[in-house]
Amino acid sequence: MKSYKKTFALTAEFAILAAISMFFILPILWIIASALRPSGPLYTYANPLTLQTFFPVSITFDNFIHIFEHLQFGRALFNSLLVAGSTIVISVLICSMAGFGLAKFTFRGKNLFFIIVLITFMVPFESIVIPLFVLIRRLKIDNTYFALILPAAGNGLAIFLFRQFFSEVPTEILEAARIDGASWTRIYRKIILPLSIPAIVTVIVMVFMFQWNSLFWPLIATHSSRFEVVQVAIASHRATEDTSWANLFSSAIAGSMPPIFLFLFLQKYFVRGISGTGLKG
Repeated sequence: MKSYKKTFALTAEFAILAAISMFFILPILWIIASALRPSGPLYTYANPLTLQTFFPVSITFDNFIHIFEHLQFGRALFNSLLVAGSTIVISVLICSMAGFGLAKFTFRGKNLFFIIVLITFMVPFESIVIPLFVLIRRLKIDNTYFALILPAAGNGLAIFLFRQFFSEVPTEILEAARIDGASWTRIYRKIILPLSIPAIVTVIVMVFMFQWNSLFWPLIATHSSRFEVVQVAIASHRATEDTSWANLFSSAIAGSMPPIFLFLFLQKYFVRGISGTGLKG
């Protein structure tokens, strides 16, 4: 009797989870199907709902070819990859040094500085947009790659993650290296960075996703199509009077591929990084 109850409970649980997952899967299938079928009205296959709504009868890649050949979506992908990659390199270098200093050094105002770091990623980004824009205008770097990269380089959450990770590194290892005559720079390069690979991967994924999904700031900081990023390119297909759904769906799918591949490639290290930085439940 107990085995039947257990089987029934597992079956019911699976059915409930499957039903819930359909709410997330079906819209994605609709987007993919709409991007792979010939361009036409959005609701041609939407009412009534049939298998053709989610699985197109005739598959074509003309919509993807169109956005790359005529709408310069490849340029937007390149810009986003350049901005995200540059931000990652700068963030890992700066934030790891700051996290190392907060974790292993004692200096005046350390706790106050750490509180300021915590505040930086708790304050909504929209609240600092105006002073940030004024700053880049005075530095004369608006409408450049620097305007897209530098504001995101000093990431407070990344500093916090590195600080939490480095706090778990035994101080005895660093003291032994100092006794052997190693400088702090050498300790940082030879000991700290190799030990912090999981934390680095976590920051890479986090910073990449932040920059890749950025829309509001690129719209403000740049006005030239030369610096158009993926999210701006996708949003440009949506207009008040007319929307090119085929272009919108195909560019959304193409724009989602890099972060998907990145996460699939780094997911093992990402989980280890989360579990080692004090963020696990």
